[in-house]
Amino acid sequence: MSDEQLSKMIERMAQTKGVNVSPELLKEAVKRVVTVLSESSMSAQAPAHKGLDPKRDYPLAQKRPDLVQTSTGLSLADITLDKVASGKIAFEDMKIRPETLEYQAQIAEACGRPQLANNIRRAAELTRLSDQRVLEVYESLRPYRSTKKEMLDIANELESKYQARICAALVREAAEVYEKRGRLRRE
Repeated sequence: MSDEQLSKMIERMAQTKGVNVSPELLKEAVKRVVTVLSESSMSAQAPAHKGLDPKRDYPLAQKRPDLVQTSTGLSLADITLDKVASGKIAFEDMKIRPETLEYQAQIAEACGRPQLANNIRRAAELTRLSDQRVLEVYESLRPYRSTKKEMLDIANELESKYQARICAALVREAAEVYEKRGRLRRE
């Protein structure tokens, strides 16, 4: 089904419910549905690229642009200065996909840089959070900003709500270290 067909179907559904939907809102809804569907299919395909070869595949943008897409499904070729200047490309169109970060992590591992790979995987997990929530978590992780319970609550939220297990483990580790070094906020 094309984007246009999906748009018309949603418009008809809205009309049968007596809902007036603006073309802009409809376009955004279709875009989000297509993005979710694309992400689902990309998630299923991600393991097929396991073991990327740094000599053959890095840098991805040059040697494997087929693997690099934004969170809304745009390729690098789709992003131009003219489109950005004219408003055809929005901020959301510029965000990286978690799959792209996973490919970068595979390259880092293949180069013998497991810590970098782990950092990149944490970044991939953080793409599931809103920008605002990422900043709030960051602020909470600064010394003397949170109690141990608050930090453990953040870790639980990351794990249960966002499936960000690597990030959750880091926050739990930080809570223990902060406790040992006296860097927690006093209750």
